Amino acid sequence: MALRPVRPRSDLPLAVDPSSRFLGWITALMAFLAVLALAGAMLVSDMAQRWDSGLAGGLTVQVAPMPGAPVAPLGERVEAAVTVLRAFPGIRSATVLGGGEIARLLEPWLGAGASDPLLPMPRLIDVAADGPVDVAALRLRLTSAAPGATLDDHAVWLADLRSFAGAVRLAALGVVLLIGAAAVMTVVFAVRTGLAIHRPVVELLHLMGATDRYVSRQFERHVVSLSLRGGAIGLLLAGGTLFGLYRASQGLRASLLSDLSLQPWQWAVLLLVPGMLALLALATARWTVLRTLESMP
Repeated sequence: MALRPVRPRSDLPLAVDPSSRFLGWITALMAFLAVLALAGAMLVSDMAQRWDSGLAGGLTVQVAPMPGAPVAPLGERVEAAVTVLRAFPGIRSATVLGGGEIARLLEPWLGAGASDPLLPMPRLIDVAADGPVDVAALRLRLTSAAPGATLDDHAVWLADLRSFAGAVRLAALGVVLLIGAAAVMTVVFAVRTGLAIHRPVVELLHLMGATDRYVSRQFERHVVSLSLRGGAIGLLLAGGTLFGLYRASQGLRASLLSDLSLQPWQWAVLLLVPGMLALLALATARWTVLRTLESMP
C-alpha cells in the first residue's frame, strides 16, 4: 500500500483569492532586485579590494618627451628620475617600463598604432614604497632633476575608490531595506484582503472553537508557500542576469574591470534571499492576522 505525503489541511480557500495572483510575482520581483543589489555591492567591494591590494603604496612617474625644448634627452631625464627615486626615503624600488609594456597599456585606446616607434611616447617608472613617502618633496625633487616628470600618487584615487565602494554598499543596503518594507506592505495587503473575503468562514471557525492562532497558521502557510516560489523564480532570473553580465565582461578588450564573478560564499549569501523573504512574510502574516482578529467582534 503506497504511502502518500500528509499535507496540512486548510479550511480557507486562500489559493483562489485575487491576492494570490500577484503576491508570488511581486515576491519574485523583490527577490530579483534584492539579489542584484547584493551582488552589485559584493562585486564593487571585491573590485575595490583587488585594486587596493594591488596598487596600495605605489607611485607612478611619467617622463614626457619635450621635443624642441632646451632640456636633456628623454633617456637622460629618465635615468635622473630613477636615481632620485632610488635614493629617496621610503622608496623600495623604481622600475622603468619598456616600450612594449607601455604599448600594451595604451593598445586598448590607440590600437595597433601604440607600438609605432615614431610615436612620441612618455616613459613610465613603476615605483613601490615600503614606508611613508613625502610625496610633495619627492615631486619637487623630480621636477628639478628631470624636467617634464610628473608623479601620480595611487593613494589619492584609491581613497576615492574606497569612498565610491562604500557609497555603493550603502545604496545596496538602502535598496534591500526598501524591498523589505515593500514586502511587508504587500503581505499586509494580501492578508487583509484574504481576511475580508473569508470573514464569514473565519467567524464560523471561531464558533466551532478554532483559535486565532489556528486561523493565523492557515494564512502563514499560504503566504510562505507563495513567497518561497516567487523568491526562487526571482533568484533564478537574477542568476541568469549575473551570468549574462559575467559573459559580457569576458569580451572586454580593455582590462578596466576585474572578473565579474562571485565567490562560493557570496553565492551562498544570495541563496538565502528567498528564505529571508519567506521568514519576513511569515512574521508579517502572523502579526497582521492576529492583530486583525483581535479587532473583530
